[in-house]
Amino acid sequence: MMTEQQPRTLVATNPIPVLTLSLVLLIGGGIAVWYAFGPALTPVVTELVTPTFWLCVGAGFLAQTIDGALGMAYGISSNSLLLSLGVSPAAASASVHIAEVFTTGASGLSHWKFGNVNKKLFKILVIPGIIGAVTGAYLLSSFDGAFLKPYISVYLIVMGLVIIRKALIGKTAKQKTRFVGPLALLGGFIDAVGGGGWGPVVTSSLLGQGRNPRYTIGSVNLAEFFIAAAGAGTFILMIGTGNWPITAGLLLGGVLASPFAAFICGKVNPKILMVIVGLVIIGLSLRNIWGLF
Repeated sequence: MMTEQQPRTLVATNPIPVLTLSLVLLIGGGIAVWYAFGPALTPVVTELVTPTFWLCVGAGFLAQTIDGALGMAYGISSNSLLLSLGVSPAAASASVHIAEVFTTGASGLSHWKFGNVNKKLFKILVIPGIIGAVTGAYLLSSFDGAFLKPYISVYLIVMGLVIIRKALIGKTAKQKTRFVGPLALLGGFIDAVGGGGWGPVVTSSLLGQGRNPRYTIGSVNLAEFFIAAAGAGTFILMIGTGNWPITAGLLLGGVLASPFAAFICGKVNPKILMVIVGLVIIGLSLRNIWGLF
């Protein structure tokens, strides 16, 4: 004989004891770690509470928001902001490239998995780009930053104009692609010296010749990972990792900006945002030049 099953009742659990225990374990674990490694961690904590670190977090947040909305200009934007904060050109470019190793790695892998990479174009780009990046990083690390700062600011002004021009011009009829290797060599060099520019220089030039946007952007993005890694490695060998708070700030700001950038991307007209970014870069660079005089 079947008996009617009684309906199951859900017993509400009180979350307060669990939360209290978690909080106690967290605080206790933190005290234990600090007691064991406090002297070694003190310099790290000191660096992370300085105004410079949090200004770099803001720079990374703004730069990643721009890059996430436009798909370009992370290096140029963050480098302009770091220079305006008084960071030396070598330290600014080194921090940007170390941070870009992580962002470009994820981007390049995504493009590869989605079939957006033209293998032939990638192979033509990557070797000259690495050579240019290593050369630029070596030269930038070998010269006085104060001497190079006005030249880098002028370069950033030009890049700001390139971004504005790209926003305003329409599509170009496809032309025969020429000088891809030399273009990659130049792009890698000025990317290292100026702290950014691989995308605006290489991507804009290839798209300006009418190449397929999907495969151009995918191939250039994948190659950028190797260019950023080569530049970052050269900077680390030349000037060390003493600028880690700047790099950490850029990375933290970039992580925090990712969802916000995705929101902005769907709400703001890309052309309007590109014009604004170009004007901001030009304004910051002019401010840097004015400050030198």
